[in-house]
Amino acid sequence: MIAALRRGSRHVDRVANRGLERGYPPLLVARHQVLRWARRSWAWLWPRLRPLLSRFFKVLAAGERWVRRGWALLVRAGTAASRVVTPARAGALVVAAAGALLVASQFIDYRAVEIGQPGYARLPDVANDVANVPTTEEKTAGDAHLYLLVPVGVAAIGLGALALRRERRRLGLLVAALGLLSLAVILLVDLPHGLDEGAQTSRFAGTSAVLEDGFYAELAAAGAMVLAGLLYYARPCRIRINSSGRVASALRRRPRRRASSRARVARSA
Repeated sequence: MIAALRRGSRHVDRVANRGLERGYPPLLVARHQVLRWARRSWAWLWPRLRPLLSRFFKVLAAGERWVRRGWALLVRAGTAASRVVTPARAGALVVAAAGALLVASQFIDYRAVEIGQPGYARLPDVANDVANVPTTEEKTAGDAHLYLLVPVGVAAIGLGALALRRERRRLGLLVAALGLLSLAVILLVDLPHGLDEGAQTSRFAGTSAVLEDGFYAELAAAGAMVLAGLLYYARPCRIRINSSGRVASALRRRPRRRASSRARVARSA
C-alpha cells in the first residue's frame, strides 16, 4: 500500500513538473509582452500627464499660499480685535444691548386671548396656515406694570455706556440687581396677568390666554442683564505688580556685560 502511494506521488510529481516546464516559456513571453506594453503605454502617457500634474501641484501650492496668507490675516485681525474688544467691553456691550431689548419689548404685545382654539385644533395643517385663530385683549408688556421696566432698561443702557468708559466691577452688581428686579416684575406681575382670560370666558366658548413674543423678549432681556452683570463683576482682574516685582523685572531685562578682560575671566574662574 505504501509502495503504491509512493509510485502514485512520484507520477503526480513528474506530471506536474512537466506541466511547469512546458508552461514556463509562455509565461516568460507573456511577461516580456506585458512589460513592453507597459513601457510603451507609460512613454505615451507621461508626456501628456506631466503638464496636468505640474498645473495641479502649482494650483495646490498657490492655494496653500493663499490659505497661509488668509490665516495670517485672521490671526492679525483676531489680535487687533482682542486689543479693542476686551472681556470688560464685551460685557458692557451685552449689558447695553440687553437694556435696549428690554425697552423695546415693552411696546410689543405680550399676551392675547384666543377664541375657539379647540375648533381650530381639529383642522388640518393646511387649513391652520390659511385660517388663523381669532384673538382679542392684546396688550403690550408695558400695560401690565405701567411701563416700569422702561426706566430700568434705560438705566441698564446708561450703566453699559459707563462701563465702556470706566472699568468698575461694581457696575456689574448694579446691572445684575436691575435684572433681578426685572425678572421679579415679569414673573410676579406680567405672567399672572398674561395667563388671565378675564371676562372672555363668559362671552365666548373655548377661550384660552396665550403669551406672545413680547413676554419672551423681556424675559430674555432680563436674564441677559443678570448673566452679563455677573460676568462683568467676576471677570479676571488685572494683576498689579508691586515695586519689588518691577525692580526684579528691570534687573532681568538689563543686558549683562561680557567677561572680556583677562582679569575678569580669572576672577570668574
